[in-house]
Amino acid sequence: MAHVVNPDLVQDLKAFGARDIEACFNCGTCTAICPLSKDGVVFPRRIIRYVQTGMEHRLLCSLEPWLCYYCGECSETCPRNAQPGELMMAARRYLTAAYDWTGLGRRLYLDVRVELGAILGLAALVVALFVLLGGPMTTELTPEGGVQLNTFAPAHVIELLDWAVGGVLAVLLLSNVWRMHRWIVGGETGLKVPLGAYARGLSTLLIHFFTQKQWLGCTPGLTRITTTRWFKHFCIFAGYVTMFVLIVMFLRWFQTDAVHPVWHPQRWVGYMATGGLLYGVSNALIGRWRRREELHKHSHPSDWIFLVLLWLTTVTGILVHIFRIHGLPHATYITYVIHLAVLVPMLVIEVPFSKWAHLAYRPVAIYLQQVVQQARAAQAANPSPQPQPA
Repeated sequence: MAHVVNPDLVQDLKAFGARDIEACFNCGTCTAICPLSKDGVVFPRRIIRYVQTGMEHRLLCSLEPWLCYYCGECSETCPRNAQPGELMMAARRYLTAAYDWTGLGRRLYLDVRVELGAILGLAALVVALFVLLGGPMTTELTPEGGVQLNTFAPAHVIELLDWAVGGVLAVLLLSNVWRMHRWIVGGETGLKVPLGAYARGLSTLLIHFFTQKQWLGCTPGLTRITTTRWFKHFCIFAGYVTMFVLIVMFLRWFQTDAVHPVWHPQRWVGYMATGGLLYGVSNALIGRWRRREELHKHSHPSDWIFLVLLWLTTVTGILVHIFRIHGLPHATYITYVIHLAVLVPMLVIEVPFSKWAHLAYRPVAIYLQQVVQQARAAQAANPSPQPQPA
């Protein structure tokens, strides 16, 4: 099958954060060291060759960038310092932007001024809405001595806004996932995928989404470093998903004026989620600041922006809770506005267009890999009959 070559693909990937792609002379050291190089996957050498030779269509149809969690061993052992790990990271950014049919993802990744401008614009909108529509800042406390936050920001109103924003983000992200599916499955020439293959792979999708266990397969054996990295990543994932569910589905239970005892589920579930987020995100920020490990040595601006937004969202949420239960009205209201002014841009920008979309694309890629493999096996077992000559 003929493919149109994109001679600018190397420069495109460099714009997304790849480094020294031209230095690679295809020695195969990265493939030899990578534990993901199995079952016919020449990993990450094949992606490097796609980029070097301008095979853009094959890159778009590839699952391999999503299977990599960047342990850094390929970059550490590369004799030419071609940074194959950074290339895989850049390929994920490139694919995230390519899946996005709106074109916003590409603009956000390629121009930090656009991303910062969008964040500040959305934050200003949130503040303006509170100034115009926010309730009274009452200083009267609840019988337990807490702040009446729902007088200033009624939970049922915030809940409706959560559903509206969540619905828009879900449509954007799922439509991007559908484009991803069309490229990956459509890139398999002549492959017909039965519905049963999709159904049988659903357990794989759910397992990898909720456990993120692909990270544990990125190094041979469950070493302490591997499990620690996975645990930090899992803390971020679990904390975020828990808080998202609480805010979108159970906000009226979670955002109450009543101050419950510390053993109440509302409090300890929130403490566990925010604790996991604070631990995981703080470690990621410190790692990128110190730059001691290979995977932290090179950071794209989008990496910093995402982590800072998530950290600020976590910290301001903790402060709102502390101020509320200790009866500090104005500190609670002001911090709550700041919290949403950070949270909304983080969700609107990061979920469908940037770094946080990886949470969807990674497990979907593993799921589609299994679907395609099952379809190939079924097709091989029951080949279509060849037409007979007249």
